[in-house]
Amino acid sequence: MTDKKEHIINKAIELFAEKGFEGTSIRDLAAKAEVNVAMVNYYFGSKEKLFEAMVELKAAYLKGVIEEVSKDNSLNEIQKLDRIVESYVNKMFSNRLFHRIIHQELMVHQRENIQDSIINIVSPNSLAIRNLIESGIRKGTFRKVDAPLVIASIFGTFNQVLLSKKMCNKLLDKNPDYVPYEDSKFKKRLIDHLTDLLHTYLLRN
Repeated sequence: MTDKKEHIINKAIELFAEKGFEGTSIRDLAAKAEVNVAMVNYYFGSKEKLFEAMVELKAAYLKGVIEEVSKDNSLNEIQKLDRIVESYVNKMFSNRLFHRIIHQELMVHQRENIQDSIINIVSPNSLAIRNLIESGIRKGTFRKVDAPLVIASIFGTFNQVLLSKKMCNKLLDKNPDYVPYEDSKFKKRLIDHLTDLLHTYLLRN
C-alpha cells in the first residue's frame, strides 16, 4: 500500500469517528487528507471501498501477529494466547478510534454490505484464536470450555474499556479528566487481567 493511500485511510478514520460513515462525504475525506476528490476515487472508487480498505489495513497487523505466534513451536498454547492478548491490547489502545468505528458499524443495520465486509475481514483472526484454544483442549492442557464464548468474553472486555472513556472511568473510579488509554500502567493492568483470567479459566489445576 502506498504512503498516500495509507494517509487517506488514516484521515478517514478520524472523520468516521467524528462524523460517522453516513455523515462523511468523499469531499470531506479529500479535504481532510489534503488531496483532491479524483485521487480518493482513483485509490478506492467509493466510500464503501475506502472503508473496506481501512478495515483490511488495520486487521492485517493482528493477522500477521496471530499467524507468527501460531507457528512458533517454542511456545505452548497458553503462551501463544498471552502474546496475542498483549498484541491486541497494544494495538487497540493505539487505534481506539478505529475500534469504535468498527463497533458502531456492527451495531447499526443500515449498511449490511459493510457489516459483511467487516465480519469477513476480521473473523479469521477470531477463528485462529479459537483454533488455539481448541488445540489446547485436545491436548488436555486446557479444560473443556466453550471456545467461542471465551473469545466473546475477551472482546467484551475490550469493548467495555475502549468504547467510552466516561464509562471506563466510572468502572475504574477515576476522575473525568483521567485518560485511561494514555496510561501505560492501566494498559499493563488490562493485559495482566486478561492473561490471568485466561490462565485461571483455561488451565487444568
